[in-house]
Amino acid sequence: MARFEVPEGWTAQAYRFALDPASGQDRALAQHAGAARFCFNHMLGHARAVLEQRAAERTYGIAEAELTPVLGWSLPALRREWNARKQDAAPWWAENSKEAYNTGLDGLARALDGWNKSRRGARAGKAVGFPRFKTKARSRASVRFTTGTIRVEPGRHHVTLPRLGTMKTHETTRKLARRIENGTARILSATAARDRAGRWYVSFQVLVQRQTVRPAHLGVSPHRVVGVDVGVRDLLVVAAADGTEVDRVPAPRSLGHAQARLRQLQRKAARQHGPCDPVTQTMRAPSNRWRCTQSRIGKSHARTARIRRDRLHKATTVLAHRHEVIVVETLNAASMRARGGAHKRGLNRALADAALAEIRRMLAYKTRWYGSILTEADRWYPSSKTCSACGGRKPSLTLAERTYVCEHCGVVLDRDLNAATNLARLHETRTGERSPAGSGPVAGRGADRETEPAQAGDAGGREASTPHSQPADKTGTAAPQGTAA
Repeated sequence: MARFEVPEGWTAQAYRFALDPASGQDRALAQHAGAARFCFNHMLGHARAVLEQRAAERTYGIAEAELTPVLGWSLPALRREWNARKQDAAPWWAENSKEAYNTGLDGLARALDGWNKSRRGARAGKAVGFPRFKTKARSRASVRFTTGTIRVEPGRHHVTLPRLGTMKTHETTRKLARRIENGTARILSATAARDRAGRWYVSFQVLVQRQTVRPAHLGVSPHRVVGVDVGVRDLLVVAAADGTEVDRVPAPRSLGHAQARLRQLQRKAARQHGPCDPVTQTMRAPSNRWRCTQSRIGKSHARTARIRRDRLHKATTVLAHRHEVIVVETLNAASMRARGGAHKRGLNRALADAALAEIRRMLAYKTRWYGSILTEADRWYPSSKTCSACGGRKPSLTLAERTYVCEHCGVVLDRDLNAATNLARLHETRTGERSPAGSGPVAGRGADRETEPAQAGDAGGREASTPHSQPADKTGTAAPQGTAA
């Protein structure tokens, strides 16, 4: 199937609104999300059974042509198999929209495809394991609608979804409604999801016709090229190539500020009648007080996420509006929190609270919206270890050293400001431009690597090319893409 391409002059954008559904609509949303989870689990169990059956038949010496027929892993193949089994597996299937079951099948197809590519070494990143069953407590309740009546009502406070009807929104939908009325937006799909606080949201995937212009009322900064250094103490430190500090945004630390209340609530929940009996280690029905405490914990986490998201959106929008070229680091945020044990728990929590990878992701699409340019420094670019005054480089720099003291010229600078200045000058080394103050000492330095890139086979057993044993064909070879054997 051909991949959908965004037309010229249009861009894909999402609009997210909080919902205030009635009690019956809230139950219907939860029922659709549960149907998607059931379909995912049922077809995953069937796929595992086929794989295990074929593996068992091979041990009896049965020829490949006589084995149990393979189960296709593509979305159309899974949908055909589900349609043949749904009457027996889920007699209540007609109570929900067909999009609910398509949501579960699409998630399963993506998960199986990711595992298949990972075990063949065709997928970048960490190794992906075989899909696991979803539980109501741990999985995110969501359902995606691609067909049917998906509409934003003219009243600006209601949306309509298939089989769910018209639901009230907690906030106005005028921004999206105006674009639709003017013919500059078209809705492609809608996804309803529930957060940890229990509130439902609807996200519309929209094609938007927009001009790549910078808003005139915000003004343009005199610093055309800036470097952005991210961290856990100061979320953003923005500097120009001449060493001028343009902006410094402190980290919101929303999770850190909520730790005292979360600790109190979690200790309270531990003393209550929870779902697990600590004596017999068996599952049981939790008490209503435990459910209430868990709801309060979820609301605290949801508020923390909203504060973090609001601060990131505001900071990245200002950058994309006011500067023509923005240079950022390419950080592997997941690996930064991968190891360390108990003595690094506080730093790992602070890194997760800062959401460093989200900054680059948001800047990637906002710079396209407003006509700016995003330049990404190489992962091994030594922005913190290099002196922005003379170009000298320190062999090592610990996180505790917040002030950069050059061993060559003796200059004393703020660590983050020094790194941001080096990032801003990196654009000059790539394009040949010169800053007003001149950045001669570091021009041409480039993005030097501290070590050579890892080659295939250098990792210790967790690279994507390493086959991992799963309940699949035990033949030592990967199954072809889109099939189970």
